Amino acid sequence: MQRSAMIELRDVYKTYSLPAGDVVALDNVSLTIDKGEFVAIMGPSGSGKSTLLNLIGSLDVPSSGTLAIAGKNTKEMSDNELTLLRRDRIGYIFQQFNLIALLTAYENVEYPYLLKNHGVDTTGKVATLLRHVGIDAAMSTHIPAKLSGGQQQRVAIARALVNDPDLLLCDEPTGNLDSKTGTQIMDLLSGSNQQGRTVVMVTHDLKIAEYANRVINLNDGRVV
Repeated sequence: MQRSAMIELRDVYKTYSLPAGDVVALDNVSLTIDKGEFVAIMGPSGSGKSTLLNLIGSLDVPSSGTLAIAGKNTKEMSDNELTLLRRDRIGYIFQQFNLIALLTAYENVEYPYLLKNHGVDTTGKVATLLRHVGIDAAMSTHIPAKLSGGQQQRVAIARALVNDPDLLLCDEPTGNLDSKTGTQIMDLLSGSNQQGRTVVMVTHDLKIAEYANRVINLNDGRVV
């Protein structure tokens, strides 16, 4: 069965203008990631991994070249269309968790749902997702500072999944976790991929990369 592309980059450059001169973060990158793939992006520090993830997530735009998500050229999308793309079709999981400090675990997960549905969750979806990632009802009332790193990452995964995204982007999802907790987190991500989601993950850890179906290696902004 032929898969269709979720992400397509063609001749993509990303250049940052700095006082000391221009820095080329991505240098003529062309690649395709199909729907349902689990891809790891690897490379040394400064190789362009996070820049590539930010472009795929429409948090940034290419300096030149073409980037298409689910067949749509992001350069041709309005700011509002890009906002809806990020909200409805892309889930983000960050190394630093990026939870809202003043909200409980439950409220952190409910927040993207509220933005999309213009109201609180009355379906039980948020609580079900939290249970699925191992956060019980009592734990879901805690603010992030009262949770361990592993628990915070579980909450972040539930938050990323609450709007049923097609694409899950993970930036060093186990970077701040011990190996046992990291394995548990990767099992959750693998399960999400097995449900049909496309997963793109930046990692420096070869063992973590083994969870992926394919590894894309970057060096000096180029695919090698």
